Amino acid sequence: MDIRIGVTQAAREISLEQSDDERDATKAKVEAALSGAVDVLWLVDKKGRTVGVAAAKIAYVEIGSTEGERRMGFGA
Repeated sequence: MDIRIGVTQAAREISLEQSDDERDATKAKVEAALSGAVDVLWLVDKKGRTVGVAAAKIAYVEIGSTEGERRMGFGA
């Protein structure tokens, strides 16, 4: 699944990819960060890179669809 995180006062968003079986755990981490339970949202992507985002700076989080649902091109 693809994850995009918008950060306030930053021109670009943070994009990373995780396996689909981590969807529920990732949503729980995002909810904890947005509720103020944790100060930093830490996520690990498929390549093993760790990304940390200050919870106070998160503008939005988009958790994308599975690989099989991804569309390409101009057709619907």
